[in-house]
Amino acid sequence: MLDVYAFATPNSIKVPIALEELGLDYALHGINVRKGEQKTPDFVALNPNAKVPVMVDGDLVLTESAAILVYLAEKTGKLLPTSGETRARVFEQLFFHASGLGPAFGHAGFFQRQAAEPQPLAIERFSTEAKRTLGVLDDMLAKHRFVAGDTFTIADIAHFGWLWRRKFAGVGFDDAPNAARWYAEVEARPAVQRAIAHVNTLVPQA
Repeated sequence: MLDVYAFATPNSIKVPIALEELGLDYALHGINVRKGEQKTPDFVALNPNAKVPVMVDGDLVLTESAAILVYLAEKTGKLLPTSGETRARVFEQLFFHASGLGPAFGHAGFFQRQAAEPQPLAIERFSTEAKRTLGVLDDMLAKHRFVAGDTFTIADIAHFGWLWRRKFAGVGFDDAPNAARWYAEVEARPAVQRAIAHVNTLVPQA
């Protein structure tokens, strides 16, 4: 049994999706980041970076969603090619997400919705970058069914998280029809539906 500490965030959702796709048993523990629970001493003892998600597998405590995805894929031998160009393409997309699309979406959302004072330059900078990186992904998906080729992999799970929360960043699919097609296909997967339903139980109801 794996333990997952998470909330209904773009990075958190990736881990339950992978676990559902792989058919692994896990217990989901809610860490309400809206209330700052990720900064409590008990949680910081798990992850000194004070962020979700965190996964515990026996004596292994693993942070960073991309690292968790790779670990789970290699643990099961699924969702990640074992060698060659297709494996390299998966890592290419993981790194593009971690260094490009994810930060752009996150910063765009922060400056539009959470900054203490309006920052027009920052809003313009990161909103433009979020749309640009989505355009890069859209161009890739014009050539392939999935983000790293014609097979569903952990790279798709990585990108799905922020596109699931795209409204936070103020980004839509109007100019990204290929990404829209891909998103609808991934969202419809039974494992993805189960993961979303599971994670949504962590959000307190008004």
